[in-house]
Amino acid sequence: MSTTVLGLDRVKVQGLTTGLNELLANFQVYYQNLRGLHWNIKGKSFFELHVKFEELYTDSQEKIDLIAERILTLEGTPLHTFQDYTDLAKVPVGKNITNDTESVNLIVTSLTKLIEIERDLLHESETANDEGTNSMMSDFVAEQEKTVWMLKAWLA
Repeated sequence: MSTTVLGLDRVKVQGLTTGLNELLANFQVYYQNLRGLHWNIKGKSFFELHVKFEELYTDSQEKIDLIAERILTLEGTPLHTFQDYTDLAKVPVGKNITNDTESVNLIVTSLTKLIEIERDLLHESETANDEGTNSMMSDFVAEQEKTVWMLKAWLA
């Protein structure tokens, strides 16, 4: 068995970097959606949502960097073009959304998709004995599940 410098199975790590690049692409689309929602929100919820969307895109920006750095740690190459992101992303693109409910629903839908990808990576990283990726995905899932719960409560 060929191993990486970290002592992980090279074949399993290649699968992980592919999955992490898929997550990276989806986070990039999610991030851009959040920027657009932050800029374009209108209505009575403007003040609370404008701030919340900024909080979410700042957090996403940090996660994007963590994902890319994890790919590099695993000796992979992070995707870095919009073409790559749009080709791989499963998160819906939100365009010209100004309504509060529609905005929050887009975020919930997007987070649900991100959590699905992260859970797949959680399982795959466990199989590969990759504690670094596993820990990162576990942290992401726990945080995003709480965010989904809070946003769903706002929608109720």
